[in-house]
Amino acid sequence: MRSIIMALLLLGLVGTANAASDTLKRIKDKGEIRIGYRQAMEPFSFESQEGQAVGYSIDLCKRVATAVQTDLGLKELKTTYVPVTISDRFDAIASGKIDILCAASTITLGRMEQVDFSVMTFVTGGGIMSRTSGPIGNASELAGKTVAVVAGSTSETAFATFLKDNFIEAKVVKADSLEAAKQKLEAGEVDAVAGDQIALIGQMVASGDPRAYTLAEDLYSYEPYGLAMARGDAEFALVVNRALVRTYRTGQFKGIYDQWFGRIGLRPTPVLQAMFAIFSFPE
Repeated sequence: MRSIIMALLLLGLVGTANAASDTLKRIKDKGEIRIGYRQAMEPFSFESQEGQAVGYSIDLCKRVATAVQTDLGLKELKTTYVPVTISDRFDAIASGKIDILCAASTITLGRMEQVDFSVMTFVTGGGIMSRTSGPIGNASELAGKTVAVVAGSTSETAFATFLKDNFIEAKVVKADSLEAAKQKLEAGEVDAVAGDQIALIGQMVASGDPRAYTLAEDLYSYEPYGLAMARGDAEFALVVNRALVRTYRTGQFKGIYDQWFGRIGLRPTPVLQAMFAIFSFPE
């Protein structure tokens, strides 16, 4: 717990270089903020039955959009939601296609070479999902099994490292998305799916029959999430972080969390509660 809390503090203290805000200028000139989201990352960002972008990360970004509008002194600000994929999401930021990525993106030092991240928005870890009819209770039971992971995700790298470090021989199959990985599980093509545990829970709920799936007891990685934005844009990052910190400090995060996680019976973990407390910076 102590090492995780120290990591939270260090991530919160990582700053961006001082720079004029190209992002805020672009938003002001166009009167529009463009929010990138993943279409099937329930409960963080996904499309409702009506085709609207919804989810935990989306609700946080709505507060960011309001903060941007206030900061720029705009009477109106159009919010446009732009779907992105796991492979093009960071390129969409670099190219200016989107102003901020509101999904379930793990903060890594490698990714900081491409984009900047907000203060943390969630903490989870790598989990393993299997069918209840063929349950995998813990990671040691993966030996000789076939496991699907999302190609290009941090879960893919973390899971490969976990298998190697624990001398577990399992066949890894790559999928284009977590939903596609779950479909492989349903079809009997794989024995399990490895991915962010909360995202796996989202897939279980989306299936309409959560009891048909089970989660292994242990986690294989630590996954801190943040909102991604253009690298080096300190002014925009400050507006984003101020909106998030205000949401944490005033307790507004509780309603957002309950809407997307409380409905499936999940309460904030001690580490997540610590994250909200640590990032409740004063003005």
